[in-house]
Amino acid sequence: MAVTVTVWNENVHEREDDDVRELYPDGIHGAIAEGLEAPGRDIRTATLQEPSHGLPEDVLAETDVLIWWSHCANDEVSDDVASRVVDRVHEGMGFVPVHSGKNSKPFTRLMGTTCNIKYRHGGEKERIWVADPGHPIADGLEESFEIPSTEMYGEPYDVPEPDRTVFISWFEGGEVFRSGLCYRRGRGRIFAFRPGHEIYPIFYQDEVRQVLSNAVDWAAPTTGAEAVWEEVDPIEPLEDT
Repeated sequence: MAVTVTVWNENVHEREDDDVRELYPDGIHGAIAEGLEAPGRDIRTATLQEPSHGLPEDVLAETDVLIWWSHCANDEVSDDVASRVVDRVHEGMGFVPVHSGKNSKPFTRLMGTTCNIKYRHGGEKERIWVADPGHPIADGLEESFEIPSTEMYGEPYDVPEPDRTVFISWFEGGEVFRSGLCYRRGRGRIFAFRPGHEIYPIFYQDEVRQVLSNAVDWAAPTTGAEAVWEEVDPIEPLEDT
């Protein structure tokens, strides 16, 4: 059975910035989607500008894993759509916020914190270390890989303690950052991945594409046991009191 992946992008920089549009002519969502193409996957894209931001109830109901890239338009996402995403995660949909998707309404609601960081523009080298080499999201990677030029994210990172920390980044300016974090919320798996600033060709890099592909496999829903959310009769007979 195919895994349905929806790649969501606010699609603002590509529409307003010539340099970003030249780098990502099919949008950041297009570059991410291209890197995820594989047998057994149905890849879709959605953007902020579409009705219901491209995420109406029927689309989310069919989505197994939602990848979310955003930066400057987090506040423009409607509360109703954000709530639908959160509900679907609790129901079992995988959620992969990328880069400033950490400040998206769905992720901050799922975390219950600000998800704030320190940051620096200008472009510097990032070395991403595999901190959990046995984790499936690290499959196929060396012990570290480098992004030649990127925006810096630095600790402290205002998120709850993760279930697993898969990656830790070091930046040329000296800062470090927990750049690949795993969580469970309800039935859903969440993987927050740091890289992806829009003015750099990060989503064409093989290692980044490998991580996102692995994350889709890891975050895809599992069947698990049946859950009952209603008043129930006792399994064993109860004595009258």
